Amino acid sequence: MNKMPSSETVERIRKEFPTGTRIELIHMEDPYTKLKPGDQGSVDFVDDIGTIFCNWDQGSSLGIVYNVD
Repeated sequence: MNKMPSSETVERIRKEFPTGTRIELIHMEDPYTKLKPGDQGSVDFVDDIGTIFCNWDQGSSLGIVYNVD
């Protein structure tokens, strides 16, 4: 079971991944996504539990779960 990140951790994630930051997927636990390692995208926002929502170049807008993906 995953533990929710602290508010300090969420703020650190927001500073590390501001809107527009380019990212590349290394790993994702979601068995239903079409995203694969190497896919790239731009950060849209980080929510209050530290999920990094991205606009992926291939068209998806799936979020990356902190400490899982």
